[in-house]
Amino acid sequence: MKKIHHPLLLLLCLMLIPSIPSTIHAKDLIWGGCGITKKAFMKELAKAYEKKTGTKIHIKGGGATYGIRAVGIGRIDIGGSCRHKLEEGGAFKGAVLEKKTKLIPVAWDALVVIVNKKNRLSNITTDQLKKVFLGKIKNWKQLGGPDKPIKVVIRKNKINGVSYMLRVMVFKDPQIDFTSDAIVKKSSGPLEKFIEKELYAIGISGISSAKKRKGLKFLSLDGISPSKKNIISGRYSLARPLYLTLGPNPSKEVKDFVKFALSDEGQAIISKQGTVSLKEGKSLAGAIK
Repeated sequence: MKKIHHPLLLLLCLMLIPSIPSTIHAKDLIWGGCGITKKAFMKELAKAYEKKTGTKIHIKGGGATYGIRAVGIGRIDIGGSCRHKLEEGGAFKGAVLEKKTKLIPVAWDALVVIVNKKNRLSNITTDQLKKVFLGKIKNWKQLGGPDKPIKVVIRKNKINGVSYMLRVMVFKDPQIDFTSDAIVKKSSGPLEKFIEKELYAIGISGISSAKKRKGLKFLSLDGISPSKKNIISGRYSLARPLYLTLGPNPSKEVKDFVKFALSDEGQAIISKQGTVSLKEGKSLAGAIK
């Protein structure tokens, strides 16, 4: 069956690839992938690397799945992902497209429960969060808020970085379906923007992206706030790795950039953005697959 689906999945992957700039020079590199990784550190890291070496890194989006699969077929030089690779033999047939890709952890992000900054709620339990996303809790009154319906906002598919890691980390089921009443958004940006405008909306995003918006509020989870200190210590339970992704035969130029990202200089740049570096999050290493 895999032999039947593989060409179709590969074609779909190619169709979803963002356009590549035509002014690429021989020593330039192309990075594509997870928008949250991009916002967490990638722009600043690429800028510093170009200043240091003269090698320009063209940054594209595309999402975590693209960041894993496009680099595997050589469409881009380096990818970025905020989820693990899909398990072969699992429920998702596209796992075959991720087999030859190598994921290198370079930083830590965390999933956060986001609401409008004017929302009075400050904490939610894991059990309540599950019930909200499954449609078993439908009104803010059930959470100690006003008598208003909850607008659950989710990402479009199950294998993007946020959706997949949320299902794995909180629900322990990558295939679980959320409430049919949920409002569906294509990516984290539109999801965050929607909640900034909707007082009674709730959603999940990566802290590296959501913290850059002024209209959002992060809920504590089981009484623990998603502060950098709590993420580093492991007290906040939803930390996830941010990866650079490589194909089966990375070039010297690609390897050199990875070395820079993992160096003290590169890690300091990552930390300066408010993102948890590998060194800062060393106690979290057990969460890396």
